[in-house]
Amino acid sequence: MPYFKPFKVIIIGFDGVLGSALTGALDLFSFTGVSWQRFLDEPVEPRFNVQIASVGGVDIRCSNRLIMQAHCDIQDVAECDLLLIPTIGDSIDKVLSRNAGLIPHLTRLADTKSDIASNCSGAFFLAKAGLLDGKVATTHWGYASKFKADFPLVDLQENQFVTHSKSNSTNLSGNIFCAAGGSAFYDLGLLLIERYCGREISTQVAKTQIIDSKRGNQNSYTNVTLHKPHSDQLIKQVQEFIEENFYQTIQVSKLAAMVNITPRTLNRRFQSAVAMRPIEYIQAVRIEQAKRLLELGDVTIKSLAEQVGYDDISSFTRLFKRATELTPKEYQDKFSRLAI
Repeated sequence: MPYFKPFKVIIIGFDGVLGSALTGALDLFSFTGVSWQRFLDEPVEPRFNVQIASVGGVDIRCSNRLIMQAHCDIQDVAECDLLLIPTIGDSIDKVLSRNAGLIPHLTRLADTKSDIASNCSGAFFLAKAGLLDGKVATTHWGYASKFKADFPLVDLQENQFVTHSKSNSTNLSGNIFCAAGGSAFYDLGLLLIERYCGREISTQVAKTQIIDSKRGNQNSYTNVTLHKPHSDQLIKQVQEFIEENFYQTIQVSKLAAMVNITPRTLNRRFQSAVAMRPIEYIQAVRIEQAKRLLELGDVTIKSLAEQVGYDDISSFTRLFKRATELTPKEYQDKFSRLAI
């Protein structure tokens, strides 16, 4: 038996869903903590409890005519850690019209702690529910024109592999993720697995599923795994500022002034919400960004330090090694795509 409680993942099933997107999501999360362990003859520890939910718990007719059996009725899902909306495989307008009963459940679950993620044209469901108004989103490039015409209030970034925004919920801290078309779902899936289970587990999944985990530009969601849920809106504002401006000089006194509190109060509230001081968070964000840049390709240490906000290379190298137990060069040799 696992020593922890698996995270609860609900995948929305609906008539007209793309079969491979539905079963792919089911496999990706169901075998996290399973496949790698079987290969190494280690104890199996499933990290996610995954269920397919449909309106009324009825069977799902995929766009390829495959019939899938739902595990549960979406009405009975009071909350979950992650709600996934897979790709629409049939006519988008027809599928949205015939599955209008899903919309109230999306808005209901968006008002809980649940993270919500869509793949490809699944973003149309989120937009139809109003969950993407004023938010960034992405979808398949082939649907971009229709999406913009249908939902002009959404900031569509069709060139992005994955987008991330905060939920519209005012009382809780869910996140909304969108992945572009096709295999971009695997980028999102690995990101979410890393968010819940850490980078080591995500890397294990990438290796067992033979997924290239370094495709695309991941800079825009580098800090998702650091941004843990909490209810202090003021601290979230400070976190978001740090994540958007990490490459600049950031002083804690100016952060405090920005939100009209004293540095001492900011330190106290930040520690309570995030379990680290603001200066430690700034350093952690910068180190995470540095790791991504090293993983994505060849970069000099001087250029790397400058890109993440450090003028002093020796100071940056010291902080990097303290965080990773590797020098930047050692990390690059081990994890860069060029080393694979």
